[in-house]
Amino acid sequence: MVITVDRLDETPLYLQLRNQVVAGIAAGELHPGDALPSVRSLAEDLGINLHTVNKAYATLRDEGYVIMLGRRGAYVADVPADPTAGMGEDALTDALAKLATEFKASGGTRTAFLAAAGRAARKLD
Repeated sequence: MVITVDRLDETPLYLQLRNQVVAGIAAGELHPGDALPSVRSLAEDLGINLHTVNKAYATLRDEGYVIMLGRRGAYVADVPADPTAGMGEDALTDALAKLATEFKASGGTRTAFLAAAGRAARKLD
Protein backbone atom coordinates (compact mmCIF):
# COMPACT_ATOMS: atom_id res chain seq x y z
CA MET A 1 0.00 0.00 0.00
CA VAL A 2 1.31 3.42 -0.95
CA ILE A 3 0.72 6.27 1.48
CA THR A 4 0.76 9.82 0.13
CA VAL A 5 -0.11 13.31 1.31
CA ASP A 6 -1.74 16.16 -0.56
CA ARG A 7 -0.40 19.46 0.74
CA LEU A 8 -3.17 21.35 -1.10
CA ASP A 9 -5.90 19.40 0.71
CA GLU A 10 -7.40 21.23 3.69
CA THR A 11 -7.41 17.97 5.68
CA PRO A 12 -4.56 17.97 8.22
CA LEU A 13 -1.67 15.75 7.15
CA TYR A 14 -1.99 13.43 10.16
CA LEU A 15 -5.66 12.81 9.27
CA GLN A 16 -4.75 12.12 5.66
CA LEU A 17 -2.35 9.44 6.89
CA ARG A 18 -4.90 8.06 9.36
CA ASN A 19 -7.62 7.93 6.70
CA GLN A 20 -5.39 6.11 4.22
CA VAL A 21 -4.45 3.43 6.75
CA VAL A 22 -8.11 2.92 7.69
CA ALA A 23 -9.03 2.73 4.00
CA GLY A 24 -6.23 0.19 3.46
CA ILE A 25 -7.60 -1.97 6.26
CA ALA A 26 -11.15 -1.69 4.92
CA ALA A 27 -10.00 -2.57 1.39
CA GLY A 28 -8.05 -5.60 2.59
CA GLU A 29 -4.70 -4.10 1.57
CA LEU A 30 -3.57 -4.16 5.21
CA HIS A 31 -4.15 -7.19 7.42
CA PRO A 32 -3.87 -7.81 11.16
CA GLY A 33 -0.22 -8.12 12.07
CA ASP A 34 1.08 -6.16 9.07
CA ALA A 35 3.81 -3.72 10.02
CA LEU A 36 3.38 -0.08 9.17
CA PRO A 37 6.42 1.92 8.07
CA SER A 38 8.47 3.35 10.91
CA VAL A 39 7.58 6.88 11.95
CA ARG A 40 10.98 8.14 10.88
CA SER A 41 11.05 6.42 7.48
CA LEU A 42 7.48 7.43 6.55
CA ALA A 43 8.17 11.03 7.58
CA GLU A 44 11.32 11.07 5.44
CA ASP A 45 9.60 9.42 2.46
CA LEU A 46 6.74 11.94 2.56
CA GLY A 47 8.89 14.94 3.45
CA ILE A 48 6.88 15.74 6.56
CA ASN A 49 7.64 16.16 10.24
CA LEU A 50 7.98 12.90 12.17
CA HIS A 51 5.65 14.28 14.85
CA THR A 52 2.90 14.40 12.21
CA VAL A 53 3.33 10.68 11.49
CA ASN A 54 3.54 9.97 15.22
CA LYS A 55 0.23 11.81 15.76
CA ALA A 56 -1.41 9.79 12.97
CA TYR A 57 -0.17 6.52 14.49
CA ALA A 58 -1.27 7.59 17.98
CA THR A 59 -4.73 8.41 16.63
CA LEU A 60 -4.92 5.00 14.93
CA ARG A 61 -3.80 3.37 18.17
CA ASP A 62 -6.39 5.22 20.22
CA GLU A 63 -9.09 4.17 17.75
CA GLY A 64 -8.01 0.52 17.93
CA TYR A 65 -6.74 0.14 14.36
CA VAL A 66 -3.07 -0.13 15.27
CA ILE A 67 -1.02 -1.52 18.12
CA MET A 68 2.25 0.09 19.07
CA LEU A 69 5.03 -2.18 20.23
CA GLY A 70 7.52 0.41 21.41
CA ARG A 71 10.70 0.41 19.37
CA ARG A 72 9.47 -2.59 17.35
CA GLY A 73 6.98 -0.33 15.56
CA ALA A 74 3.32 -0.07 14.68
CA TYR A 75 1.23 -3.00 13.48
CA VAL A 76 -2.30 -3.40 12.22
CA ALA A 77 -4.43 -4.59 15.13
CA ASP A 78 -6.63 -7.66 15.09
CA VAL A 79 -10.22 -7.08 14.08
CA PRO A 80 -12.39 -7.06 17.20
CA ALA A 81 -14.80 -9.98 17.55
CA ASP A 82 -17.60 -7.43 17.94
CA PRO A 83 -17.57 -5.11 14.90
CA THR A 84 -19.29 -2.39 16.92
CA ALA A 85 -16.49 -2.42 19.53
CA GLY A 86 -14.50 0.31 17.77
CA MET A 87 -17.41 2.56 16.91
CA GLY A 88 -20.69 1.59 18.50
CA GLU A 89 -24.02 2.11 16.83
CA ASP A 90 -24.72 5.22 18.92
CA ALA A 91 -21.38 6.77 17.93
CA LEU A 92 -22.03 5.92 14.28
CA THR A 93 -25.48 7.52 14.48
CA ASP A 94 -23.99 10.65 16.06
CA ALA A 95 -21.28 10.85 13.39
CA LEU A 96 -23.83 10.45 10.59
CA ALA A 97 -26.10 13.07 12.19
CA LYS A 98 -23.20 15.52 12.26
CA LEU A 99 -22.43 14.83 8.59
CA ALA A 100 -26.11 15.20 7.66
CA THR A 101 -26.35 18.52 9.51
CA GLU A 102 -23.22 19.87 7.81
CA PHE A 103 -24.47 18.66 4.44
CA LYS A 104 -27.85 20.34 4.94
CA ALA A 105 -26.17 23.56 6.11
CA SER A 106 -24.22 23.64 2.83
CA GLY A 107 -27.42 23.37 0.81
CA GLY A 108 -27.70 19.60 0.49
CA THR A 109 -30.99 17.71 0.58
CA ARG A 110 -32.06 14.64 2.53
CA THR A 111 -32.41 12.69 -0.72
CA ALA A 112 -28.89 13.59 -1.86
CA PHE A 113 -27.45 12.69 1.56
CA LEU A 114 -29.16 9.30 1.57
CA ALA A 115 -27.99 8.61 -1.98
CA ALA A 116 -24.39 9.43 -1.05
CA ALA A 117 -24.62 7.33 2.13
CA GLY A 118 -25.96 4.43 0.05
CA ARG A 119 -23.05 4.70 -2.40
CA ALA A 120 -20.59 4.76 0.49
CA ALA A 121 -22.25 1.75 2.14
CA ARG A 122 -21.99 -0.27 -1.08
CA LYS A 123 -18.21 0.06 -0.82
CA LEU A 124 -18.41 -2.18 2.25
CA ASP A 125 -19.40 -5.15 0.09
